[in-house]
Amino acid sequence: MSKQVVSALILWLFAYISLSVQAIPQSTQDSAPSSNDQDISEGEGSPLTQLGTEYQNGIELLQNRFRIDYEVDEITMIFFRKFGSAPIVLVRPDGTKIFQSSADGENVFWFDSATYDMISIKNPKPGPWQAVGQITPESRVMVISDLALHADPLPKIIFSGEILKQTAYLTNNGIPIDYTAFRDVVELAISLSSTNNPNFNNFGANTEIVAFFEDNGKGMDERPLDGIFTGQFNLAIADGEWIPTFTVSTPMFTREQVDPNIMLLANPIKVDIDLDGGGDGYHKLTIDAQREYVDMSTLLIDGKVRFPNGDIQNFSITEMSADVREYLIVNYEYGVYRVKLTAYGNTIEGREFILDVPEFSFLTEEPEPVVVPADIGGDATLIDNTTEKSAMPVQTIPMAEEKMSTSTLVSLIVGINLFILLVGGAAIWWLTLDKKPDFKLKKKTKTPIAAKGTEKDIEKVGFFAKIFKRKSKELATDKKPKKESDSDSEFMDLTIPKE
Repeated sequence: MSKQVVSALILWLFAYISLSVQAIPQSTQDSAPSSNDQDISEGEGSPLTQLGTEYQNGIELLQNRFRIDYEVDEITMIFFRKFGSAPIVLVRPDGTKIFQSSADGENVFWFDSATYDMISIKNPKPGPWQAVGQITPESRVMVISDLALHADPLPKIIFSGEILKQTAYLTNNGIPIDYTAFRDVVELAISLSSTNNPNFNNFGANTEIVAFFEDNGKGMDERPLDGIFTGQFNLAIADGEWIPTFTVSTPMFTREQVDPNIMLLANPIKVDIDLDGGGDGYHKLTIDAQREYVDMSTLLIDGKVRFPNGDIQNFSITEMSADVREYLIVNYEYGVYRVKLTAYGNTIEGREFILDVPEFSFLTEEPEPVVVPADIGGDATLIDNTTEKSAMPVQTIPMAEEKMSTSTLVSLIVGINLFILLVGGAAIWWLTLDKKPDFKLKKKTKTPIAAKGTEKDIEKVGFFAKIFKRKSKELATDKKPKKESDSDSEFMDLTIPKE
């Protein structure tokens, strides 16, 4: 009897275990259709359905296949591929192919870069499509339907010259884009356009792009590739009423989002200088702010002073008080001083700000020389017009002496140059003479007439040759008796012979 009971219990346990094992796959099979039904319900609003996976903002490719719904009139897709690879090839449901080179620009628009292909197709053929190419394993096909930028609202109080941080994120069809590779496809920017109100200083100003949004971990962006785009506003523009416009640009289209008008207030920092206000050769620099916008007790100053000779001195003012900030500048020398400031603080609403203050400059001039009064040697009551006239030459004496010294110097220079020229000219003339002049006294004699043709016998010597080569004296002595004999032959001998 006991053996029968034990065997029955064993059979009952075996049957129970076998039934429980069969129930596990049955439960999984029952739960699978429910998840598929959920995926289908989530993908009903999408023109593109992934074969075998759920639809998300970026759809993971299943063997590079996807399906386009029959109600789609136009679809824009992005395929991410390996860097530097060739553009992909799309295969239609009927087997025909679309190449990048065959995009006609009417029904098929194609933009390719080093890392992705953006393709827009009008009236695509419904059914299963396939993408062929070096698509990255983690790549997703993204269907661009309603791309939008969601940025934090701008503060109510904004100053001209302020450096402002702004964050934003992208959505596609209302769903945040969490695919990091998509940041290379879009360009996010914000621009300010003037309302052209003649009552403000920005009347007639051009549209200014004040920031680009980046997700690269640089600048004011906290983390790279986290889907949060950060823009650094440099509001170095005129104060007045502006229209902010957020722009999302892709290679194929641009989306703009216009926000309500904002008022850009004038720079609230006031800088002034008190020349020699610090005493003992110091100028006093005072820094104040518009108290209705800025909490003065939180104001910090970081600046630098450029002296007239080009030297630069950095300084900081970190005292926290409601008083006007002061800084003493050394009167290094006379000329133009330039002061550049950066202000940190809070608005009256508690918002922290960084402000680039416009450059402030001031001029220090050298004082005029003091004129020493003339010594009148008598009572002050005796000063009259004659005394004033006699005092005037005292002021002009230094100028006269200065002119006299200058004229004397010029005269000396001219005289020395003339003396050098005369001495040099005389030396050259002396060296170039053929016959040196005889300064001894001689009796007056008749000058013999030179015979014709004697000029041909005289050697002609150049200017510099006469200096370094002197003619021999023998030639002159030989010619002199010849000339005398020739002259004597011209006269007849009329003397009476002696008996």
